[in-house]
Amino acid sequence: MNKTRIENNKVTLSGEIISNFEFSHEIYGERFYTADLKVVRKSNEPDFIPVMVSDRLIDIEEEWIGRFVRISGQFRSCNRHEGEKSRLILSVFARELESGESGDENCVFLDGYICKQIAYRKTPLGREIADIMLAVNRPYGKTDYIPCIAWGRNARCSSNFEVGARCAVWGRIQSRVYVKKVYETKNELRIAYEVSISKLEAAEAE
Repeated sequence: MNKTRIENNKVTLSGEIISNFEFSHEIYGERFYTADLKVVRKSNEPDFIPVMVSDRLIDIEEEWIGRFVRISGQFRSCNRHEGEKSRLILSVFARELESGESGDENCVFLDGYICKQIAYRKTPLGREIADIMLAVNRPYGKTDYIPCIAWGRNARCSSNFEVGARCAVWGRIQSRVYVKKVYETKNELRIAYEVSISKLEAAEAE
């Protein structure tokens, strides 16, 4: 396996598991399960982050709700088809999981390519924001598409990046609730996940 394709997507989380593990899928006899991890920000606001774990890392029969764990892995995406549309599903794929004491850690590093025109704007109060979609390569020809958000100087800097440019970002994973209109008369509350960037820089193309 190409080590570079592991080093370009690194996540470390520490937090509390707040839901039961539910079966996701099976590949070559290995079963994968998902649960939600609560990680509290310095502002005391919680982020609820979905994590995917192999049954080779955990005993699925144990009680996990309320337990604190530390997870190392990658932030991954997949497309889920909903009728004629597809929806980007994001989760943290755990490579390592260990039980730990109470603590909140949320760090992510991505090295990828700008795959969509960056949306740069200012709030009514003049705060600069940029929405970035980063394509991060994975082994075996796969790619993860990770939405990121930059603020202030980082947003202004990223507004000069062109589609196809290589970019490295550091930050944390955050969750955000929004309203999605699914029918003319029906709205749904949904949760979006993205990387809140604390640092970014242009990188040389491979």
